[in-house]
Amino acid sequence: MNWQEIKTDIKRNREKIEKLGPGIITGGAGDDPAGIATYTLVGATSGFSQLWLLLLSTPMMIAIQNMAARIALVTGKSLPEITNTFYSQKLTIFMILVLCIANILTIAADLNALAAVLHILTAKSTLFWLVVVTALIAALVIFGSYKVVKRVLVGLTLLLGLYILSAILAKPPIKELLMDTFIPHIQWKSAWIAAALGLLGTTISPYLLFWQASEEKEEKATVVQADLADWDTMVGMLWSNLLAYCMIVTGAMLLHGTDVQDIAKLALALKPIGGQYTFLLFSLGIIVSGLLAIPVLAGSTAYAVADTFGWREGMDNKVSDAKGFYLVFTGALLAGAVIDVLPTLSVVDALYYSQVLDGMLIPLLIAILMMISNNRSIMGSFTPSRFENVFGILAFLVTMVLTLMMIWHWVQ
Repeated sequence: MNWQEIKTDIKRNREKIEKLGPGIITGGAGDDPAGIATYTLVGATSGFSQLWLLLLSTPMMIAIQNMAARIALVTGKSLPEITNTFYSQKLTIFMILVLCIANILTIAADLNALAAVLHILTAKSTLFWLVVVTALIAALVIFGSYKVVKRVLVGLTLLLGLYILSAILAKPPIKELLMDTFIPHIQWKSAWIAAALGLLGTTISPYLLFWQASEEKEEKATVVQADLADWDTMVGMLWSNLLAYCMIVTGAMLLHGTDVQDIAKLALALKPIGGQYTFLLFSLGIIVSGLLAIPVLAGSTAYAVADTFGWREGMDNKVSDAKGFYLVFTGALLAGAVIDVLPTLSVVDALYYSQVLDGMLIPLLIAILMMISNNRSIMGSFTPSRFENVFGILAFLVTMVLTLMMIWHWVQ
């Protein structure tokens, strides 16, 4: 290989890194406050017994996100626009209603978590911080261009790496860790099933499908960039699940067998690296992940509603040019904040059960996504690979079976 070829390879790799965007944002957003709480509680309630499920969810998540991204690349349209055109608006509205319920409940849980940790750090009221954080996120998106938002979000994802160091310093038993990672362990208790749904709900979360597809469209990517989109998606998903793995490990090592009802107790997962600054580091992780995820949650809601009704949308547009889009974005934030003011679940329970609900809703969205992806009249020759179809079907079956089992336990 001559010097010119080496320079060309270096340039190509730099371009790949510089263009990482929707996929890595999507992956980082999956580890939001609700995700951090859920993964930590999975470890606290189930030990290492669901690490194999997280490992299995990694190719499932990559396959599903690749399908969502490729639909946008091939058609230049979002999921609601596709279902409106090729199926029916009734299906689209039902799909968006499911998304809005899941998103607003998760926004409420995430906002509540941010306000709670800031209250503990500063002694100012939770309501004060709820107003401040909601206003800050709205201003970040409404008054900043998409490129600014993208740089902020990509940068914030890197700070969650503290959980990797904490998992290493917790010194988990390697033999047991490897066995539970590669050998399935299934329990039929309702608590284990709820934890499994929570794990899958925050790993393959409904809003991530809509955000990924809409942002590929916003990036103005084309089908010739499909390989780059696949690379972007793979990096984002692997980063997300590496963090999730470490959160489960730290939860299992430090909180297994304890009753976690206080958000401050979740901070103990970072004790090996944090020492006396454990809660401060935990709070930083919650704040960082919340500021990353909440705009994605509200943004995916706004994209979906705007595309359903044919409104102009996109974070590159001014408010005056996309009033409906920004109205839904702001409305989703405010709805989440209002829910937090009402007497509801504890912060920890809200974070956890919002993800269990996501896990129960995801089979419907996976089915719609696969129906579109395999429709040759829409996708032409760019239908999913065998890998994507196999793991897409597996994701549907696993989440559907767990959902039916959870419902069965409830009615008993």
